[in-house]
Amino acid sequence: MPQSAAVAHFAARLTFETDVSDVAADFPGLFVVDSRSRESWDQGHIQGAVHLPTREIAARAATTVPGDATVVVYCWGPGCNGATRAALEFAKLGYRVKEMIGGFEYWAREGLPVETAGGVTRRPPDALTAPVSGIACAC
Repeated sequence: MPQSAAVAHFAARLTFETDVSDVAADFPGLFVVDSRSRESWDQGHIQGAVHLPTREIAARAATTVPGDATVVVYCWGPGCNGATRAALEFAKLGYRVKEMIGGFEYWAREGLPVETAGGVTRRPPDALTAPVSGIACAC
């Protein structure tokens, strides 16, 4: 495989994917969309995200999401392709969109703020997904 193909592949991935720590760092400048069901949203979601299930994106995006927004979509986690489906729906509508790899699972496991009807909580970071000593992974 030529090196140029590898460069193009990985550059494209970084154009269309982001991870939870980058979303947390850039959140005020992003429009974060939870594409899961109402029951999943109610169980917990990223604080400040907007609930827009995949099946409703085509009908509601224009009235819910600014046309010039950088949209980041998420679903449950790495074993779920719901965020990929949601990203595809936004891309079809002409939005700049990225999929948050790791999904809600890794957001919560990294100790980032989770909102429920009871308020906002944070779990301790999971040592298998994030540094627990306060240092950054520096990746």
